[in-house]
Amino acid sequence: MEPINLDKIRKKLKKKLDGHRYRHTLGVMYTSAALAMVYGEDLQRAQLAGLLHDCAKCVPDEEKLKRCKKHKIPISPLEKETPFLLHAKLGAYFAQKKYGVKDPEVLSAIRCHTTGKQAMTVLEQIVFVADYIEPLRDTAPNLAEIRRLAFQDLDRCTYQILKDTLTYLGQTPGKIDPATKKAYEYYRERIKKHG
Repeated sequence: MEPINLDKIRKKLKKKLDGHRYRHTLGVMYTSAALAMVYGEDLQRAQLAGLLHDCAKCVPDEEKLKRCKKHKIPISPLEKETPFLLHAKLGAYFAQKKYGVKDPEVLSAIRCHTTGKQAMTVLEQIVFVADYIEPLRDTAPNLAEIRRLAFQDLDRCTYQILKDTLTYLGQTPGKIDPATKKAYEYYRERIKKHG
């Protein structure tokens, strides 16, 4: 991977995100780097994906819909109803077009960081987990346990996050992305298989 100037991207992002989102983004970047050290993933790729994971988060919802239509980014019925979910797909597009990211796995990690997906790569799991456990997060159930698991068993940690997310979203029927259900079922089976 060609060297990418993370400082330059950070400065550009600071102008695009509100203060809270920018602090969260830095937390995800640093947490992604820490997890990359544990699981042998490339540090620069992990930091880059963590840094850009929410680059489209502060785009207003109506604008997200317009931009996705304009750039032919598929929109599911759930995303049409709740357009804030589109920030991951639109973020992957922005990462490529506005920030020069060419690495398909980094783009995929950005694209699936909210829903997860079946058979995620280590990098995809790192960003998915880092987004959930970064230091500013404080409301998720079982957070202390999930943070401990993150540095011991990435698959179990991913499974637990998906399980807790489905439990939480189950309280608002109709708001669950099918990718999250599929990811949960995949990791449940994977853990059963490997004990």
